[in-house]
Amino acid sequence: MTLPDPAPTIRPARPEDVPAVVAMVHELAEYERAPEQCHLTEEQLTAALFPATAGGGAASAAPGGSGRPAAPALFGHVAVDAADQPIGFALWFLNFSTWAGVHGIYLEDLYVRPAARGTGAGRRLLATLAAICVERGYRRLDWWMINWNPAARFYAAIGATPMDEWVPYRLTGPALHALAAQASAAATHPGT
Repeated sequence: MTLPDPAPTIRPARPEDVPAVVAMVHELAEYERAPEQCHLTEEQLTAALFPATAGGGAASAAPGGSGRPAAPALFGHVAVDAADQPIGFALWFLNFSTWAGVHGIYLEDLYVRPAARGTGAGRRLLATLAAICVERGYRRLDWWMINWNPAARFYAAIGATPMDEWVPYRLTGPALHALAAQASAAATHPGT
């Protein structure tokens, strides 16, 4: 594959990239026909990507209510053009395989703006995450894709395989709260 000259550069996200990344997350939600489900704000993404600089917002999101996060939970890389303007992004976090006994990367979102598609930005973002996996001894790079996305051809071309035998599940909204209430009830009535 021949990339345009100059090809996009991939670098870790910086605080000044947050507005562009949030805008692209909303563009992605629009593309996936669910804009009403996307509520991400710049403050939320800043707290997730840069907890040391986010102030109180990051502390409230800390696991276990400790008041401060131990480490960033979310990582980001951006594809930038020759003017260092973001044209795509990858937001990811670590997962852990109990079977392999090592971490992996879960790619939450990958997006390249329509005008930048075909520049190699998406391939370079994925290649960057694959390199992180290899360098750190991680065994997997996982992601989900909406079933009608034409990117399936691209993913197949780079050797990714669909996990057809695994069915994703999600617990949210009232069902999430109802199950959480059962934990509270069990704590007040031990042994039940």
